[in-house]
Amino acid sequence: MYHISDQQVEFILDDISARGIETEDLQLNLLDHICCIIEQELEENGDFGLFYEATIKRFYKTQLREIEDEAISLLINQNYYAMKKIMIVSGLLSASLFIMGIVLKFIHAPGASLGIVAGVVIMSLIFLPLVFLLKIKEQQQLKDKFLAATGTLGAILMSLSVLFRVMHWPFSIELGYITVAILALLFLPVYGTNGIRKADAKVNTIVTSILLVGACCLWLTMVVSPIGMRINMIRETSNVVRNEMILRAEQQLPVPADSVKDTTGALAVNINTTCEELKHYLLQRSTGHDDIGADFEARDILIRNMWLSDCLDGSAAMDTRLNDLKKMVITYNGNTGTTRKIPVANTILDKSTERVSEAINSLVQIQMYVLQNERSLAMK
Repeated sequence: MYHISDQQVEFILDDISARGIETEDLQLNLLDHICCIIEQELEENGDFGLFYEATIKRFYKTQLREIEDEAISLLINQNYYAMKKIMIVSGLLSASLFIMGIVLKFIHAPGASLGIVAGVVIMSLIFLPLVFLLKIKEQQQLKDKFLAATGTLGAILMSLSVLFRVMHWPFSIELGYITVAILALLFLPVYGTNGIRKADAKVNTIVTSILLVGACCLWLTMVVSPIGMRINMIRETSNVVRNEMILRAEQQLPVPADSVKDTTGALAVNINTTCEELKHYLLQRSTGHDDIGADFEARDILIRNMWLSDCLDGSAAMDTRLNDLKKMVITYNGNTGTTRKIPVANTILDKSTERVSEAINSLVQIQMYVLQNERSLAMK
């Protein structure tokens, strides 16, 4: 039995490295196999150099580097199949959650938002990126890789834009504009130019391009233009101003204070004061002013298209005041002297109103209900 010296071990390791094997684990594995073969098969006084040259040739056909290339290829294929399985599972999970969320939304059941958000997030951040990674491995030309990258990015941003818009999150419009720009300015020109030159792909390229243009146009139909946005803000601000002017005119009419019940009158004052606080806060957040007059358009003071939830999220104190107002209104409605009950459902009191302008009008209506009730009590 032949015994390999430390110098011979170093020689084998250096030769393996010189023949193109760069991975350390693979070098050590080859070294172990070659040393075992030499010690078992070479005679004690045999020629180490000649036997080593004959032994090393057993491990390859052309060059030793083939072993490392095959190992890397197997590792890539292993990752490929793992990624493919994750892609399929994430796609099915995303679709299932999406369908569940839509069904719950239609029957107005809890969990709809969670299902929709989870479905879109998994699709956008797991499924679509994996589709891109698998597709790009199949592409050899730079053009095809560019198309895969821009197409996937556009799909991710489009799905996130729709999600942000449905959930009333900020930057939904900006994400949509970026998506349209990527598809219209980057993807379509390269895709159209590349595909229309091929006779067998010409028709498919034209049809796909038309569908993409149609998808972008359909999304843009959901977006209000800047001019249309301003017209809507003027209309909503005008409604708020008119309602506020009617309220103030009604408040100017005298109400005999001595004929108002003490309990109801004190509660009515608190409700009115709380409504004024909330109105001033909402106006400040949406216009930058505590109050707006009839000349709001000339002074360019418009109520922005803001969500009530966004305003209240910025102030825990105002959210608490709104809850206090709801409790006061419920108490007020339970008073035996109250002739007109103030609606609680589908108003700002249960946060059903979504826009700031609607919320302000809802507060004005509460004040009008209280004012009419106090007048009725005064006339008894």
